[in-house]
Amino acid sequence: GQVQMDINFEKNFNEFDRSFKIFHELMPHRVKEILLVSTLYDACIIEDDCRLSERIIHEYRGLNLSQPPRVTWVASAEQALKLLDKTSFDMVITMPRLADTDALSLGRKIKEKVPDLPVNLLTRSYLIPNSDDALKKQKYIDRIFVWSGNTDIMLAQIKSIEDRMNVNHDTKIAGVRVILFIEDSYIYMSSLLPVLYRQLVVQTQAVMEEGLNEEHRLLAMRARPKILVAENFEDASILYEQFKPYLLGVISDVRYPRKGVIDEYAGIKFLSKIKDEIPDLPLLLTSSESINREHAVKLSASFIDKNSPSLHADMNRFFIERLGFSDFVFRGGDDKEVARASNLRELERILPTIPIESYVYHASRNDFSRWLFSRSEILLASMLRPSTVDDFEGDPEKMRDTLCTILRSRRKWRQKGVVVNFDVNEFDPDTDFLKIGKGSMGGKARGLVFLLTLLNSNPSFRKKFADVNIVVPKILVLTTEVFDTFIEANNLKNLSMTDDSDEKISVLFERSKFPKPIEEDLKTYLSQTNYPLAIRSSGLLEDSEFRAYAGLYRTYILPNDHLDLNKRLGHLIKAIKLVYASTYFQGPKAFAKRLGHRTEEEKMAVIIQQLVGEKYGNSFYPAISGVAQSLNYYPVRPMKLEDGVATIALGLGKTIAEGGKALRFCPKYPHLMPYQSTIQDILENSQRSFYALRMAQNRLRLSINEDSTLERRVLVDAAREMPVKMLTSSYIPEEHRIRDTVSVPENMVLTFINILKYSSFPLSEILNKTMILIRNGMGCPVEIEFSVNLRLRGDEEPEFALLQIRPMSSKEVFVDVEISDEEISNAFCFSQKTLGNSGKEDFTDIIYVKPDAFSVDHTPDIAKQIGVLNKKMVHSGRKYILIGPGRWGSADRWLGIPVSWADISGVGAIIETSVSELKAEPSQGSHFFHNITTIGINYITVSHPDKDFIDWEWLTSLNVSEESYYIAHAICKKPITLKVDGKRSVSVILAPE
Repeated sequence: GQVQMDINFEKNFNEFDRSFKIFHELMPHRVKEILLVSTLYDACIIEDDCRLSERIIHEYRGLNLSQPPRVTWVASAEQALKLLDKTSFDMVITMPRLADTDALSLGRKIKEKVPDLPVNLLTRSYLIPNSDDALKKQKYIDRIFVWSGNTDIMLAQIKSIEDRMNVNHDTKIAGVRVILFIEDSYIYMSSLLPVLYRQLVVQTQAVMEEGLNEEHRLLAMRARPKILVAENFEDASILYEQFKPYLLGVISDVRYPRKGVIDEYAGIKFLSKIKDEIPDLPLLLTSSESINREHAVKLSASFIDKNSPSLHADMNRFFIERLGFSDFVFRGGDDKEVARASNLRELERILPTIPIESYVYHASRNDFSRWLFSRSEILLASMLRPSTVDDFEGDPEKMRDTLCTILRSRRKWRQKGVVVNFDVNEFDPDTDFLKIGKGSMGGKARGLVFLLTLLNSNPSFRKKFADVNIVVPKILVLTTEVFDTFIEANNLKNLSMTDDSDEKISVLFERSKFPKPIEEDLKTYLSQTNYPLAIRSSGLLEDSEFRAYAGLYRTYILPNDHLDLNKRLGHLIKAIKLVYASTYFQGPKAFAKRLGHRTEEEKMAVIIQQLVGEKYGNSFYPAISGVAQSLNYYPVRPMKLEDGVATIALGLGKTIAEGGKALRFCPKYPHLMPYQSTIQDILENSQRSFYALRMAQNRLRLSINEDSTLERRVLVDAAREMPVKMLTSSYIPEEHRIRDTVSVPENMVLTFINILKYSSFPLSEILNKTMILIRNGMGCPVEIEFSVNLRLRGDEEPEFALLQIRPMSSKEVFVDVEISDEEISNAFCFSQKTLGNSGKEDFTDIIYVKPDAFSVDHTPDIAKQIGVLNKKMVHSGRKYILIGPGRWGSADRWLGIPVSWADISGVGAIIETSVSELKAEPSQGSHFFHNITTIGINYITVSHPDKDFIDWEWLTSLNVSEESYYIAHAICKKPITLKVDGKRSVSVILAPE
């Protein structure tokens, strides 16, 4: 028993409904089209001025049911039969008297035409013509109902037919439960069946997990128990035998036909048989004669008087007390309440604490399985149902431990890949993906939902790396609805049209009031969250294929370790406000203007994400952060463009996002390092510092500066920390060589050799497989951000975490561009390392950094001067070519000129030249590169004098319209032409003749 329930649980749950797929398969047959046949008078009476369809739709919406059927009305049998010849219907409702025939005659003709089409008779009177002709009724009329003005009767008819159509299928594939209802009186049927269905739907929704989102709650409703109706002893017996393994309960009248005649005690005989065969099955005896209560007592069955003024309340009590639609109440030997659980998480928490005698009492009565069935937890309930203490060597403690284990496994697996609505009362900290609000989750969050869905729909992918935990870190999203509420409450909408500085806007947002209900939700969330958090933007267009907005909005990282919960809450809310504020910063505004997008249309969701890593002293960081792309725009043989490229760094990913020193390699060829081919290359280009989160910050002061909680650590200062030991090698000056082991901390070099050469962690293989999986899922080239936690302490599995995904430009969309040898000879600039594609683009303006004035010490000043000229160019509406040394857009001033997007928002093409003071390999992983790629800006690298060139003599001979100490703005009288062959990464810039 324990082996079956415990070891196989994960496999069974995968196959059953880990991603709610099973619910999509349930109830394949629905009543979608109803034909109503009646006189105009009857139709108007029943439809309340012909609004029956509206009332059905209203009823469905009120009960959160899906797919309300459509009602088509005709006035005569003749019209009905003609319509049936050309239209398919799922059921027919007819009235006793029609203009040209009666109901029985119509029923006969319909059955002759469509034998399996259900035909129900709906009457406004308790007296039905020809009602004594039972044979005709059974043959031509499936059910008779009395209309009393209550729309519930329509819902009951529809659901009853759907249940009969789907019961075989749903019990077979999912073990859906069945309630057997025996009643021969159409009068009491009309009274009781609507009550049963309403109670069933309402109670199922009431106990269904609040942790599910609305979509999955609607889907899970398909697994609600079916109600099967029988009108005589023989039909009831057939249904009982057929669905005995799936019975949740039986509701029976006392007196109904048996062997063709009314048997005064048919119901008692039937329930007695069931009691003998299934002693713990809940039974309900219904009767209009209260004397039959005594028979119910003898059968240990519940009893309801059909004439009771509290009929609905009595039926409600049966569902709650006997069928499991209530809290699970643990009782002791004296029948007193010991404990109570309202949901599965509480059951999991309480179960180990109750007296073992109480557990045995409930297990022996199958109370656990019944309670689970009522919550559509079919797999769990089915696994528990046949188990007894004997299956666990007679040890009830083993049985209880197993139940606790599978409850915990179920909770974790059920929530994987599901976006769960946050609920203060139902919050489960183990949930993978939570959201607050009903608005959009934004681009980044949409990508993460896709990742979760992709991983969970491809379980074989994780199995390939059984020793690595491949995850998407836990997430809480504040949707754009929260943003809208905040903006409107504080009258901040007009900021989209101002030219205020980033500093002024951030101060304004910090002083604004945050919605109190959301604040209370966040407080509950933080009370059970004890790990560092990344507070990230998720704008509507962020990470979209053609409007990436990569790195333009703010991200804040919080230690989340202050002893005072209110302090932590204050830090979180301030970080959210600052992310909101970045929506209206100058960089995003300039980018939006370039795209032709209105800033006022942008809305911001916020992602609160678990930070991957471990704590080392007062620092927290992952062993590896990285970016991988499925296209490599700068391949070196034998690499190809489609082989992809990855850039990795020690510590937080800020190093890569800002274009700092990091290691670039092709996952397909991890041993080849073309940009570190010599010892000198390795020493000059290897990472020497890294970003980490400072923990235990008593005075946390967040500001417009994202780095306020971070520290930049020198490699040698972390020499004793495990990730550094694992990822570094040693430089031996005497031998001028690098050894794969660390012997002298002062000479350590970050090479990642243990990962890339010795595969101590299968990073290259994971990246290759991941890129294939995601590219196939998205249908286009992709870029992912990831982190690796090596977990070098303890026995936990190493972790590969997917943090973000975005589409990238594809070579498939490149137009054919021919560049002739003659054009190369006549060009003033030629490069074999170019990003982008351009058939022909003309420019008259060139802004360049003066070669003789450049100084690496003053790159920030150069960036500011470029920003001043850029504003003038944007104002005049003219694009320009920007030329200068080093890695453009790098936040590391020693690698290039640290321009932001706002500094170059009017640029048309960028040329990176090389100087001896700045040596940096191309950084495709930075946010800067992603934005210029998606916006279509060509990036040209002139780095090899023997292969590429730029004619500085010609360039400096041009007339200069404006200049500063470091830069010059030249204007050509005739246009210069740029041509880029994106397939070969070759470009030329042709001077005018």
